[in-house]
Amino acid sequence: MTQEQRRLTRTQLVRRTLNLVNGSTAAGLLAARVGRVRVRPGPGGLLLAGGWELPLPRAAAFTVGNVVLYRSRVAPAFDVVPASSLLRHEARHSSQYAVLGLAFLPLYFAAAGFSKLRTGDPASSNIFELLAGLADGGYRPPPSSPHRDDRKCPNRGA
Repeated sequence: MTQEQRRLTRTQLVRRTLNLVNGSTAAGLLAARVGRVRVRPGPGGLLLAGGWELPLPRAAAFTVGNVVLYRSRVAPAFDVVPASSLLRHEARHSSQYAVLGLAFLPLYFAAAGFSKLRTGDPASSNIFELLAGLADGGYRPPPSSPHRDDRKCPNRGA
């Protein structure tokens, strides 16, 4: 572990502690064990678990508590200093777990379902992905509402 990885900000320390207490990091470690991936310390108190090969979830990377699990194809994004935009995105999900605990999972899936119905994809209108930064996570922005674009609004000029 590098010196940078050992030094945690107060926010990172609180996030790590809350995720330990609420059980979400334990769930992430269990997921890593099920996926047979090695876990190593990462920056900001996160634990990195690379080499995820199970078919679900389909994402290149996902987070459970303070554990970031990722596929080999995106491994370079987790081995750079300073942290890549993808790692920063996953760290924001870790902070969401700190607030919501394991309730994050059903809430996330509900938000993904809403986004899928609204936009055709599970991320672009998902509140958790929006708050984590769509672009940082590699997602496309949400489509604009036809009522917000004056050129398409039927009441334009009325």
